[in-house]
Amino acid sequence: MEWFEVANIDSIPSPSLLVYPDRIRENIRRMIDIAGGTERLRPHVKTHKMAEVVQLQMEQGINQFKCATLHEAEMCARAGVKDLLIAYQLLGPNLDRYFDLIQKFPDTRFSSIVDAEQALEDLSVMATSRQIKAEVYLDINSGMNRTGVMPGEAAVHLYKKMSESPFIKSRGFHVYDGHIHDRDLEDRVRHAVEEFAAVEVMEERLKKEGFEVPEIVAGGTPTFPVHARFEGRILSPGTPLLWDEGYASSFPDLEFLPAALLLTRVVSRPKQGVICLDLGHKAVASGMVHPRAQFLGLPAYEPVMHSEEHLALKEPSSSLNIGEELLAIPTHICPTVALHSQAYIIENHRMTTQWQIARARN
Repeated sequence: MEWFEVANIDSIPSPSLLVYPDRIRENIRRMIDIAGGTERLRPHVKTHKMAEVVQLQMEQGINQFKCATLHEAEMCARAGVKDLLIAYQLLGPNLDRYFDLIQKFPDTRFSSIVDAEQALEDLSVMATSRQIKAEVYLDINSGMNRTGVMPGEAAVHLYKKMSESPFIKSRGFHVYDGHIHDRDLEDRVRHAVEEFAAVEVMEERLKKEGFEVPEIVAGGTPTFPVHARFEGRILSPGTPLLWDEGYASSFPDLEFLPAALLLTRVVSRPKQGVICLDLGHKAVASGMVHPRAQFLGLPAYEPVMHSEEHLALKEPSSSLNIGEELLAIPTHICPTVALHSQAYIIENHRMTTQWQIARARN
């Protein structure tokens, strides 16, 4: 049988997400090999959002993680994570929820990020009122222009203020360069090194002035092999755990295995030469142009329409019957997982159980 085949597929509803733990284990091994050891990894959980995937990583010696939401943070803490970075600036009611988590899970070391004085002040006020020291990374904008403060005087000033604020502990820098998508590895290396130079200058200046920069959490999936070349950087890949068609085609140097598939079925034949699948926007991420998934065993498809519950295609050369199953590798796995409440687990070619997905946004 092919690795993706499921003997009891007729017992799984569609559309649904299938996850293959053995392939995740292999992806973890490859991720550790690129990083040069588990101590350099702080994998992001936003791709999979599953406690069981966190535990698979802990079984291989990974002890620190990164997440994007408080819901993911609670999932990680319940899974037994010892060191967790919430890579999001916490504001408003989320500050109360954050400190509630710190008190609820005393065995987990929590930290967050800031990029603005007001956010730092709000965090410090809340930490003081709770009498709990908040651990913080300075979020640096190395060129993505999504969050973070540009390296330079403003960033140095904010880091010094972090280091001197009551009930605040500075843990270092958080530098996410998710905009670097060069297909060629050496082009990616050059791009990442050039942008990171300003971060290194700032780090050196702060150290000379007597301020500690204990850690630099750097990069995401495309650049973690780049940052792995430099000592003292903690790496935060996320997508390699499940992998997807988009990254596989964009970064051929990253040899990870697809470990999550979508199950869909033919639900209609609305006209001659057209089939319709139950793989709408609510089941596969639609934030990119087609193809939004690669169907295993089928040639590239030509979409007719894509709506909330349906994906209509020009019929491939082989005829497909109503009710027939298809398996597909998503083009973008992260937002696809977030559309599903649970994953169906495939072991030894059989669906054996389900894992819950922490898909809440906050």
